[in-house]
Amino acid sequence: MNKPLFICIVNTIENGVPYFRQRRDATGRLGLSALQKCTAAIRMMEYGCSTDALDEYLRFAEITAHKCLEKFVEGVINIFGDEYLRSSTAEDLQRLLNIGEHRGFPEMVGSIDCMHWEWKNCPTACKGQYSRGSGKPTIILVAVASQDLWIWHSFFGPPGTLNDINVLDRSPVFDDILEGKAPRVTYFVNGWQYKIAYYLTDGIYPNWATFIQSIYFHKAKKQNFLLNVKKHAGKM
Repeated sequence: MNKPLFICIVNTIENGVPYFRQRRDATGRLGLSALQKCTAAIRMMEYGCSTDALDEYLRFAEITAHKCLEKFVEGVINIFGDEYLRSSTAEDLQRLLNIGEHRGFPEMVGSIDCMHWEWKNCPTACKGQYSRGSGKPTIILVAVASQDLWIWHSFFGPPGTLNDINVLDRSPVFDDILEGKAPRVTYFVNGWQYKIAYYLTDGIYPNWATFIQSIYFHKAKKQNFLLNVKKHAGKM
């Protein structure tokens, strides 16, 4: 997270949630600032650290850190929810389509990918369901994001033993398409007409109409390309 975005979040949360406003205690000393409280909440979410791990760096008691996290999450939902925690509207979709076409991907609405989130405190009874081989237990997160890092869809919870096809089968990302609620689009590529928007993916995803895999650059072609670059560079 860059600093301007972090400061914007801190200022907005401080103005919108009374708990984050700095106050004086009974002795007249200033209490914890909004900067400290927001830093504690974000660090716990980002690094998965415990509440008592923030005492040395931020001078927080365990109960205070836990309350900061609860109030921060509630504040983000109440303040930013209507704008950022929602599905894309028709206007949003058209803007994404225009950006995709400008970047050379007509009718592309975003990039989709899965990641494994380590479940550090996974119960012993669930480790077999969430672990692959001898690896650590993980939970899968599916996200769809645009080029400006706006996350338009997220699905969290499938066990780490599932492959991408099983995860996509459980995810609601294609519910609008299956129910006929998705906006209609029409475009032509190489003389062929397509009527559905698509997501950019990596090479491990299935060959579905809603997926376009990244361009495969063959190793031999890459080596020839580098040889030609060196050859021409030697003539200069």
